[in-house]
Amino acid sequence: MSLEQRLNDGSAVLGVVGLGYVGLPLAVEMAKSGHKVVGLEVSEGKVAEIMAGRSYIPDVPSEELAPLVSAGLIVATTDFAMAAQADAIAICVPTPLDEMKAPDTSYMESAATSIAPHLHPQMLVTLESTTYPGTTEEVIQPILEAHGRKVGTDLYLAFSPERVDPGNPVYQTRNTPKVVGGVTPECTRHAKLFYERFIDTVVPVSSTRAAEMTKLLENIFRSVNIALMNELLQLCERMNINLWDVVDAAKTKPFGYMPFYPGPGLGGHCIPIDPFYLSWKAREYDFHTEFIELSGKVNESMPYYVVRRVMDALNTNAKSLSGARVLMLGVAYKADIDDMRESPAILISKLLMEKGADLVYHDSWVPKFKAGDTEVFSVDLTSEEVSSADIVVIITNHSDTDYAAVVRDAQLILDTRNALSAFDDSKVVRL
Repeated sequence: MSLEQRLNDGSAVLGVVGLGYVGLPLAVEMAKSGHKVVGLEVSEGKVAEIMAGRSYIPDVPSEELAPLVSAGLIVATTDFAMAAQADAIAICVPTPLDEMKAPDTSYMESAATSIAPHLHPQMLVTLESTTYPGTTEEVIQPILEAHGRKVGTDLYLAFSPERVDPGNPVYQTRNTPKVVGGVTPECTRHAKLFYERFIDTVVPVSSTRAAEMTKLLENIFRSVNIALMNELLQLCERMNINLWDVVDAAKTKPFGYMPFYPGPGLGGHCIPIDPFYLSWKAREYDFHTEFIELSGKVNESMPYYVVRRVMDALNTNAKSLSGARVLMLGVAYKADIDDMRESPAILISKLLMEKGADLVYHDSWVPKFKAGDTEVFSVDLTSEEVSSADIVVIITNHSDTDYAAVVRDAQLILDTRNALSAFDDSKVVRL
């Protein structure tokens, strides 16, 4: 029976390599569509949690995962030989940058190498890990073909970028459109059939490179526009203009404008990292991506700007940062999630402590994290904790924070997220 037939009748076994923020929600949607799913994961701890029906991903409730595991629809394992049971596998592993901001493809290479000996004819492999254009064909395809299989002949290979927005209550795995581009037209067709089993809308493009570039375009667009707001924020500080008011006014225009907002720096796995994939690859073509590199420079400078604003705010109260008690509110990279990946709070905390601040923080989502070599722990947000701080710095605007109480009890506040827009108080300093 062909792969197309097995997909259409629901008998195809589907697989996921990497059961993190992307892979586990994907596996759950596969299983909810009625397919048996093999989850391949190097972490024994994650495998144990999944097989016990416990989810470690906030977007996947344990109440949703457990019945699928109990029914045998999801099987997690560290045994990559189990890849042989799958008819189609999605690779969902990290692609970080190294110290020189070059893409680190070792995780995806390792994933491809681990499944390659277990591939069989009519099998589909898709890569979801964000990367530079050309990775699927230049890096992954040779690994998969090393055991004698030929992509386009008896294997199908495609790229389909993940589009995960952790904590988004509206757009999740199933209802976020999926872009797919194959090495050959038949690869694209089979990848489309595969994702249509559990994704509402699938958008085919002309090639793997087009699909890879699509993901980068999405995040570069955001990075450049956020950098513009961060640069204007610093200008508006000097001109004594409230940029938040300006953005609110500009977004009333019903055409030709899309609002973006400044902040303490970029976080998450995508926007601070993805643009540099393209900058790195562009050098191969003697091309300099100046907008991308400039936006990266501006956005990376924001934690330093925040620390300078903390110092300025304290100075107006005749206080020094050295020895000052600083209470940081929120350290996750965005509101109402526990994700600390690339959070600007990490560098801001490190810089504050290096300058002698007595730093504490509160985050109901993040009980502890490492700022440099120092592990710090969340404190309870009591009236005494707020009032004893020389300055409160809002880094992440979680919705469960009682901002009215914070404004009431705090001596001084630096608000980097405009969380206190409803409060007109002289003790509030806006970024």
